[in-house]
Amino acid sequence: MTVAEILARHPVRQDALLPILHDVQSAFGWVSEDSIRTIAKALNLSRAEVSGVVSFYHDFLRAPDPRPVLKLCRAESCQARGSEALAAEAERIAGDRVRVATVYCLGLCSVGPNAMVGDRAHARLNGERIAALIGEM
Repeated sequence: MTVAEILARHPVRQDALLPILHDVQSAFGWVSEDSIRTIAKALNLSRAEVSGVVSFYHDFLRAPDPRPVLKLCRAESCQARGSEALAAEAERIAGDRVRVATVYCLGLCSVGPNAMVGDRAHARLNGERIAALIGEM
């Protein structure tokens, strides 16, 4: 898969920028400077505009990171159920082996705190469950 192939699957409109960036992130694991340049040219945007979107959203990485990712919800509902303390525990357990990424709402507010690994959601997390989840990664 190339950036050109990804661009060919989308309409040539500025509102296609986010779907294109998500596809690039999914295909390569990061959004390179070459990808930014190619996308900007194809959508008639400046490199600064595309780069600004990439740096604004936490989902887009500017450099490859081979570590598995645990996306931990830190929205208000999960905060009320202890996600802040859980985040500190997850960071401690994960060390350099797993990247703990903050997300705001996984849509499981009634069963928080929540996390996502790949496309699988994990609910009602506590210190023991988050340790086991990170250990499996």
